[in-house]
Amino acid sequence: MSLVDVAIVGAGPVGLAAAIACKRAGLSYAVLEKGCVVNAIFEYPTYMSFFTTAPELEIGNHPMVTGHDKPDRRDALMYYRLVTQREALNVEQYTEVTRVHAAPAGFTLAVEKRDGTPGVIEARRVVVATGYYDNPLHLGIPGEDGENVSHYYTEAHPFMGLNVTVIGAGNSAADAALDLWRGGANVTMVVRAPELKKTIKYWVRPDLENRIREGSITAHFNSQVVQIAEDHVKVRGEDGGLRDLPTHFTFALTGYRPDLSFLADLNLAEQSDGCLVLSEAYESSTPGLFVVGSAGFAGKTNQVFIENGRHHALAAVAEIERQLSQQRDLQPT
Repeated sequence: MSLVDVAIVGAGPVGLAAAIACKRAGLSYAVLEKGCVVNAIFEYPTYMSFFTTAPELEIGNHPMVTGHDKPDRRDALMYYRLVTQREALNVEQYTEVTRVHAAPAGFTLAVEKRDGTPGVIEARRVVVATGYYDNPLHLGIPGEDGENVSHYYTEAHPFMGLNVTVIGAGNSAADAALDLWRGGANVTMVVRAPELKKTIKYWVRPDLENRIREGSITAHFNSQVVQIAEDHVKVRGEDGGLRDLPTHFTFALTGYRPDLSFLADLNLAEQSDGCLVLSEAYESSTPGLFVVGSAGFAGKTNQVFIENGRHHALAAVAEIERQLSQQRDLQPT
């Protein structure tokens, strides 16, 4: 068992920003990541580009240099990997935090390593930066766990000439539908709402609307998939009737939500929209436990990104530094 000032759960960009801030503040820390460094970005579509420019993704004052206006997945993976190496950050990859308990020193974190070996880490403070991308919103319908279904889109190449259904109407669904169509797939979208989401990137939405309008991509609005089979999806339309749409593969891109089940024993206070109750420094209702980035904003995940989440990390670590410094000052000499 080891004791650190700060245990950081998650090695995404926000977690790495917190680690850099701890290092520069002279705080001992450990970053615990159940996957690889920036695992969510690793899981992004192969050829995805970010919405924003490189400076908005930078952490630790390390410049991100790219050859184009908006960084892509490969740029980001290389950047965050190099920052981790150059800062010599203490990141324990493939180490999952399974439970967090209050303890005399602050907190006890139960962990499980890649080989299944259990372990325990003690920390005076905890910063949770787990994001939400590894926890897709499931439809809860028969066939959703089939081999011909995925909640993550990769690339179009394997689907040339195949019938592909895309469930959803947000950015992920829009990007996937267009990429699949350009890759030669026969694309059908099933959208629960009467139209595409307003939040779709402004340069993508008209493209998709035009493809739907001309019939290149088929879209069923006010509809929902109620079952997924090997060769078709069963869809309930606006009139309540059922129809079978031929499908070889289905991408259920219906969104993602933070999973904080490993914090269940702490009974964190929530707001009515599912967001956690957090202070200005992102401290939760459990003193000493901070939640930064999108992890604490279940009802507003479309408003918290790397661009603003990295600032959460700096505010949290500054408050932790203040608290621990105050504690040391109060200790008898």
